[in-house]
Amino acid sequence: MKQHRQISQVLGALALLLSQAVLADSVLDWNEIAAAQVVASGQIAPDATRSMTMVHVAMFDAADAIDRRYEPYAHKERAPAGASVDAAIATAAYAVLVGLYPDKAQSIESAYAAALARVPEGPGKTSGVEVGKRVGTECLQMRANDGTGVANTYLPQTAPGIYVPTSLPVSSEWPTVKPFVIEKGAQFRPGPPPALSSEQWARDFDEIRKVGARQSTTRTAAQTETARFWSITGPASWNQIVRSLASSKKMSVIEHARLFALANMAANDAYVAVFDAKYTYNFWRPITAIRRADIDGNDATEPDKSWVPLIDTPMHPEYPCAHCITSAAVSAVLEAEFGTGTVAPIVMTSAAVPGVTHRWAKISDYADEVSNARIWAGVHYRGSTEVGRAMGMRIGQLTVATVLKPLPQR
Repeated sequence: MKQHRQISQVLGALALLLSQAVLADSVLDWNEIAAAQVVASGQIAPDATRSMTMVHVAMFDAADAIDRRYEPYAHKERAPAGASVDAAIATAAYAVLVGLYPDKAQSIESAYAAALARVPEGPGKTSGVEVGKRVGTECLQMRANDGTGVANTYLPQTAPGIYVPTSLPVSSEWPTVKPFVIEKGAQFRPGPPPALSSEQWARDFDEIRKVGARQSTTRTAAQTETARFWSITGPASWNQIVRSLASSKKMSVIEHARLFALANMAANDAYVAVFDAKYTYNFWRPITAIRRADIDGNDATEPDKSWVPLIDTPMHPEYPCAHCITSAAVSAVLEAEFGTGTVAPIVMTSAAVPGVTHRWAKISDYADEVSNARIWAGVHYRGSTEVGRAMGMRIGQLTVATVLKPLPQR
């Protein structure tokens, strides 16, 4: 029921957005429209991120074909002189969204018609539409067989005749999904989680057992609210951050297109890398480890057979933290543009905690909060958040250094 309410809120916001007569920037406009459609689709976080990334890569290549300031991602052709960048961006986004969500075509077409109505008629509009169509179609073709959507072949660990929970873990195919930038998921595979006999394991275990429990007496009210705030995952958990910073600085449309494309590509590839590690190590979640501490061989840990975390545990292995790797990857992209010091206030809301707004003065403060939230929520150990965050920073930095690089200006 909670998820249905959140989707209803998103659809209501989308209807309001589509009714607005003037929107400030075509990239920001279509980022919000795409985000609403992605949430309404009900896709899980990695698949939703792929969709969002495809939209933004298409928008970037469409804009870059007209205003060639950066290396294109996939579309190498130049647009005719005078082509409308707004028409190209809207058409590219529309083409990808309709291709991904044909059942939502009516609402997407309404947004597209409103966007084109604001572009003056003439050859520039016609050329922009043609460019957008080509780029959008190419983007869909480029990702048609990228490894997503294949059958879940995860094999539960069991013995003959022994019952195990029958809900399969999710995203088991993502270790082999084709990335946008990195070579493969294993490129950033970390070392194994701490040995169960180690002092680090005992420390991490004890911390989350106390602070992450649903009925914790050590977690503060503020920590509880923050943990629930970050129960949202996927594109909804970082695109607001990018929008907040993008709106705080005078940037051109092509600069906005590049920033959103880089951030979402980095997040997408962070998912490829983190699920490679998760399904390589198959490390147990706190709810399992704490209830079965009797078998971990560490005298410093004690089982609690009724322990439950503050929020529901995600349906995939624990190590490393996925929320931490994506927030760090996006942070690295943003720091490359806005720096590591104090920035204009970053503002974020969460559908999980309506009416609450979080603000940060530094990009790293946002990533810090995400990592702590997963511990306070009872779903990730501290060591896992640290490993995930380090992986994400490397992926984000590699993304900025590898694709969509500035071209020499004449």
